[in-house]
Amino acid sequence: MNVHQSLFRFGRRALGPLCNSGSWRALTSSTQAPTATDVRRFVSPALRQGTPIISPTSIDGDVYNVYPSATSLGDTKLITLLPGEGIGPECMDSLVSVFGAANVPVEFEAYHIPEPEKGLPSAIVDAVNRNRLVMKGPFHTPYGFQGTSINILLRRGFDLFANVVHVFPIPGVKAKYDNIDIVLVRENTEGEYSGLEHSAVDGVVESLKIVTEEHSLRIAEYAFRYAMRNNRKKVTCVHKANILKSADGLFLECARQVASKYPFIEFESMIVDATCMRMVSQPQHFDVVLLPNLYGNIVGSVATSLGGGTGLFPGANIGPSGAMFEQGVRHAGKGIAGKGIANPTATILAGVMMLRYLKMFDFADFIQDAVTEVYENTDIRTPDMGGRATTKEFTAAIIEKMEEIMAELA
Repeated sequence: MNVHQSLFRFGRRALGPLCNSGSWRALTSSTQAPTATDVRRFVSPALRQGTPIISPTSIDGDVYNVYPSATSLGDTKLITLLPGEGIGPECMDSLVSVFGAANVPVEFEAYHIPEPEKGLPSAIVDAVNRNRLVMKGPFHTPYGFQGTSINILLRRGFDLFANVVHVFPIPGVKAKYDNIDIVLVRENTEGEYSGLEHSAVDGVVESLKIVTEEHSLRIAEYAFRYAMRNNRKKVTCVHKANILKSADGLFLECARQVASKYPFIEFESMIVDATCMRMVSQPQHFDVVLLPNLYGNIVGSVATSLGGGTGLFPGANIGPSGAMFEQGVRHAGKGIAGKGIANPTATILAGVMMLRYLKMFDFADFIQDAVTEVYENTDIRTPDMGGRATTKEFTAAIIEKMEEIMAELA
């Protein structure tokens, strides 16, 4: 019995964005009337009949997926792989090893960037345009660097406007809070990351924060449609409009405008400092959180730390031309690079998100279950999780769990 033949028998665990597509699949395949908690009963007939809903977790035959998947190569998919810097290559090796052990039908085109400060080589631009899907490791942006980082070049250059990170309980992981279930939807292309700075006079620097109505409406629409798509109940818009009255004021006003179209989803706004305070004291308050670029970076780091650690949670970057998957918190970890102790969980689960994007649900379930089994039923942990396992030992434990699952099904 091979992997593809047997995986449909697996039960799916309730683990964040890796699984939301499954619950929606069950809803859409049902002939029963919507329940009292099913928000689809509020959706207009036109929306149900084919208006695209943006989602990073598309499903087979789903009209709600508006984004292209990767380029096919026979029975496989071609994926552009950028190992990155710091711990990126080590974690990406783990991902490739796990995918290989699971016989996932993808082929990676790996590209190393020896001089990231010089920008994206044309070969990589061509590969991303051709394959439309990227698995990416972190790239370090040094202090004082005057150019545009690889991270921003990829997100802005390919219009990957929505960054989605889901912090959720992982069985066996000791977290500050056991019941965090937060989806962070971050605008990915403008704000303080616009990179428009100059020195007006000696000793004075001006930095421009760019906020546009078009992009603010787009990310707000994404957040609300994500909430509806995944049967979530509330969207919180994070801002600092009391101080940045024009820039954050526009972002907030766009969120309010979009919220008026979704009266069945609760909407609230919250100042960013109050958000951080509430996040560390009562994270259960949040459901879907809509954030401008910089605030998304900061609040995302806080949320993932509360959920068990920044090395655990994956992230998706979604746009009309494709998608890019990576760690949810984009730290290169140069201080531990090459020591063989990096936690590859976030990278492996980012690969699981990618498989769901590609509608390879059986393989996604298989790998996800193995990762969960390691955390839930073993004491094998990398140092960031209180253990002594190396990156390779942790990866080997996941592969061993996959073999055990297959043996049970044989």
